[in-house]
Amino acid sequence: MIEKTNENIIDVLIIGAGPSGTALAIDLKRRGLNIRIIDKASTSFNGSRAKGIQPRTLEVFQDLGLVNEVLQSGSAYPLLGIHFGPFTIPWRMISNRPRSSDVPFPNTLLIPQFSTDQALHTRFKSLNGVVEFSKQLVSLSQTDHYVTAQVEGTDGVIEEITARYLVGADGGSSKVRHQLGIKFTGSTVEEDRIIIVDGVTTGLSRDRWHIWPGKSGQFIAACPLPHSELFQWMIRLAPEEQPELELDAINARIQKRIDNLKVVLKNVQWKSIFRPNIRITEKYRSGRVFLVGDAAHVHTPAGAQGLNTGIQDSYNLGWKIAQVLAGADNGLLDSYEAERRPIAASVLALSTKKYDGIAKLDPSSIKRGKDESQLSLTYRNGPLVINNSTITSKVYSGDRAPDADLTIISGGQIRLFDIFQGPHFTLIGFGEHTAQVVKELDWPSNGADIKRVLINADGMQGVDYVLKDEKQTFRKAYGISNDTVLLIRPDGYIGHITTPNMQASLKTYIKKFTP
Repeated sequence: MIEKTNENIIDVLIIGAGPSGTALAIDLKRRGLNIRIIDKASTSFNGSRAKGIQPRTLEVFQDLGLVNEVLQSGSAYPLLGIHFGPFTIPWRMISNRPRSSDVPFPNTLLIPQFSTDQALHTRFKSLNGVVEFSKQLVSLSQTDHYVTAQVEGTDGVIEEITARYLVGADGGSSKVRHQLGIKFTGSTVEEDRIIIVDGVTTGLSRDRWHIWPGKSGQFIAACPLPHSELFQWMIRLAPEEQPELELDAINARIQKRIDNLKVVLKNVQWKSIFRPNIRITEKYRSGRVFLVGDAAHVHTPAGAQGLNTGIQDSYNLGWKIAQVLAGADNGLLDSYEAERRPIAASVLALSTKKYDGIAKLDPSSIKRGKDESQLSLTYRNGPLVINNSTITSKVYSGDRAPDADLTIISGGQIRLFDIFQGPHFTLIGFGEHTAQVVKELDWPSNGADIKRVLINADGMQGVDYVLKDEKQTFRKAYGISNDTVLLIRPDGYIGHITTPNMQASLKTYIKKFTP
């Protein structure tokens, strides 16, 4: 039986309430859009699967309003303890760095996925959002103007939901992607399997991420999960081996391999068999339907890249959907695939290289650094950059906009990221001769708002912030020496940099994404 319980067309229907789907739901909800998000599971995910949050994603979480809860639920990565018989070699996988003025969250955070999901769902709920669990997509169809999805609940009743856009955030086996007939190219190595188990563990120190290497790339590893008695165990199987998932069998394997009967796994919270998938979808968009996260790309677990890349897919897409719904040119939505697919491809290559090297205990594969942090990812070659001949000595249009510590002219200190926080664009004028440009730029009333900021320039009227770069942190981070105007996108990337003909240059640029 089909019930048409929603006769009104909503703005966006999101399929899948994992990290990517919920991050998108938060972004769209705070923009005032009428959205729904459904998930076929009966409750949020309770496993540790993805457990590393990168510095760039922490910046996204700050903007979305949940970074404090995430930081409180996580911890720094422990030292590795690589065990060879009676000997243990300590190894620092990640070198912790202090906060700097341009990078507020310099280190990768260890946090199990169930805690990340909880923080995202809590934030969504604070915006009066509701995740509709136990509802799954049956089919979808679309016209030039809307998408119609048939959704089945536990009672067997099929609800028909009509939305202007639909986003598939429903994982590697995405029903949305299958409905669209989009190919998911790549490979799944069936013979390479890892048992992953979350459980309370006694007899093992919690100050190390323990690894017991084995022959032919087999290994057993145990990572302590923050603020709990849980460890995430990873047990790589031999190619022809049949996995045994009973608790007694897993304990017997662990104790035999590490030669320690005092180490006991109990109270299992979650377990799974993992097969490395290395795949990317051929298209990120089909008409009014988009794919984000694992629905668009799946990675090996090495380097903590998959979840982070998915969240940033959503962060890239959210403001663009909102702008087009407000009247911007529909072509803006094509920039989603153009900007995000090349990044997913490069991340896929990095993650695969790291994974292949881990089995060989290659130090460069175990080490984590700048490449994994995702701070240097850029859209400078994307379609939203119209002229990159005007640059500073540090950043291009399309690069991540760095943070800076600044002084409010009326008193007090403020971080640039505090000004960025929210669903708006930010226009920054640096230098005395930028005040008029910043004040007079004509900005449409529909769509995202704009914050106007002057740094080292006079003028209180017509702007939101007048600041001084007393510590030179802005000048150093952005490499600016002359009067310069920068337009920062809602997702924290530099949209446009201009020095000559500032007014005309900005007016031409903003036509790309304003109503």
